[in-house]
Amino acid sequence: MATRSKIDPAFLDQDGKPLFHLGEEPHHPEGSSTSLGFWIYLMSDCLIFACLFATYAVLSGSYAAGPGPRDLFDLNLVALNTAMLLFSSITYGFAMLSMEKNKVAATQGWLAITGLFGLAFLGIELYEFAHLIHEGATPQRSGFLSAFFALVGTHGLHVTFGIIWLVTLMVQVAKKGLIPANQRRLMCLSMFWHFLDVIWIGVFTFVYLMGMLR
Repeated sequence: MATRSKIDPAFLDQDGKPLFHLGEEPHHPEGSSTSLGFWIYLMSDCLIFACLFATYAVLSGSYAAGPGPRDLFDLNLVALNTAMLLFSSITYGFAMLSMEKNKVAATQGWLAITGLFGLAFLGIELYEFAHLIHEGATPQRSGFLSAFFALVGTHGLHVTFGIIWLVTLMVQVAKKGLIPANQRRLMCLSMFWHFLDVIWIGVFTFVYLMGMLR
């Protein structure tokens, strides 16, 4: 007597019909592998910044008879810079809300504002670097400055690439609209942008605020 093969309920639709025929591979959502790959990338970036923070922790007291944090840092300027990045995360959140409502123009507008805040952040950071170098506080001056420029500079490079990515997505949205692929890319950039925000909070607290207390 022939027995009927059983199919795992996980591969049945709401009507009890199989999602795929025997001999075929089950269908996986197109964005699942993309999201997984991007999470793996973010975890690798976490390791990079963890190493940079650890290096700074070891070398932060090595001034080589040179200037320290109290001599170099301007907390008012750094606070302004922090505000620029925090505002950019808020405006990106508004962009995602507009995307959920399928409002292309509003999404593009909030993305543009986010990019402007990001450029303001980079401009202030470059001004700070130029001022430090003008004062003779170059990366080769001491272990403290080497670790400082490596950590803060790496974060700045990430923001730079994030802005390039943002502009690229704005062009794609302008050409093709908020298609599922573009929505998925905007979600990935959202995770990346908020990740940079969290890293900067760590930099602001660990490098600048704690440095002023030394």
